Amino acid sequence: MAITEQNRHELYQRLEEILGPDKANTLMEHLPPVGWAQVATKDDLLHLETRLDNKIDRLDTKLTGQIDRLDTKIGGTDTRLTGQIHRLDTKIGSIETRLRSEIVAAESRLMTEIGGVRVDVANLATELHRTIRASAFMVLGAMAALVTLTGSIAALI
Repeated sequence: MAITEQNRHELYQRLEEILGPDKANTLMEHLPPVGWAQVATKDDLLHLETRLDNKIDRLDTKLTGQIDRLDTKIGGTDTRLTGQIHRLDTKIGSIETRLRSEIVAAESRLMTEIGGVRVDVANLATELHRTIRASAFMVLGAMAALVTLTGSIAALI
């Protein structure tokens, strides 16, 4: 038979008539708030504890497996990244070596070109010197001719 709130209230009223309000309250407080079929026993709690422990152990095993798989994946990723970094370092080293060689070759070409320009400038300076010298001789010859011409004109006058 299910105990209703109405049943509990009627029991309290009857106990109050017989025992008085204080003792009726004390006795009612010792009764479970639900029927005795709903009250858990120590055996019920031990059974529940065992079930929970088993469930926790299964979850722990499952989580440990997942963590181990993640560790394995992370280790594989780390290995792959390390390999990729090593390959990139090798490529960068190769590019650096090639660039250094190209810089040395370009520097050599520039030095050769600068040497050629120096020779060209020296040749131009020599040619300019010859041209100035020839022009100076021509000017001197023209001046001598003018002096002679001037002397001849002066004698005629």
